[in-house]
Amino acid sequence: MLNFGYWSSKHLDPISAQDNLCKVFGNLSELSTAKNAIDVGSGLSAPSKLWRDSFPDLNLYDVNINFKQLSFSKHQKNIEFLNSTSTKLPFNDNSVDRVLALESAQHFKPLSDFIVESKRVLIKSGFLVIAIPITVNDASIGKLGLLKFTWSSEHYSLDYLKNLLTSNGFKINDEMLIGSNVYDPLADYYVENRKTLSRTILEHYPGYMEKILYKSLLKMKKASQEKIIDYVLLKCSLDSDLQ
Repeated sequence: MLNFGYWSSKHLDPISAQDNLCKVFGNLSELSTAKNAIDVGSGLSAPSKLWRDSFPDLNLYDVNINFKQLSFSKHQKNIEFLNSTSTKLPFNDNSVDRVLALESAQHFKPLSDFIVESKRVLIKSGFLVIAIPITVNDASIGKLGLLKFTWSSEHYSLDYLKNLLTSNGFKINDEMLIGSNVYDPLADYYVENRKTLSRTILEHYPGYMEKILYKSLLKMKKASQEKIIDYVLLKCSLDSDLQ
């Protein structure tokens, strides 16, 4: 599934938590009323398959720069796979209802180009919806500690992200900060199940890699509790005042 998950008392394992994040994200995106949606940075397409099954009238277009990941998911009903970059979306102007970036936008470079492209391809009533790890606005990069090296993406602050969206023609309709339901329980799950999980990891990776993963998860939980990092879901619409 390739996401951190949205954990709760009813979602206590990674698969359930990951499914839950996809469902919450899909509901926030109002996919029940959408006809066409682009899943940008679609990974192995597990979220799209879940949304397709939940919203059978929805047509999904999975955009991924990684062709090998796309090749795992051929011939899916209502899902078309496109090997393309996030900053040059292969769609006509004003042609889709939703642009979705579920835990992928932190890898898009430059992010501003993706936002401009999203504005171009969306219909006037469409939504851009993003789920992304963030730093808290006054957190310095030094406070990230080990995460500076193991958080393999850009470290955007919430203020920076919101300013980037609004300066490129979007207004923010909904904002959900869910870090305490993402980082803390994920780290706790790994700690509680480390013996079993590390056995599987060590079949493919050297021991030092598992130790780095373990320490990174502990640092991630600590950074979340200290409000150094968070995780945000943003639903954005085109700003009619700027049209």
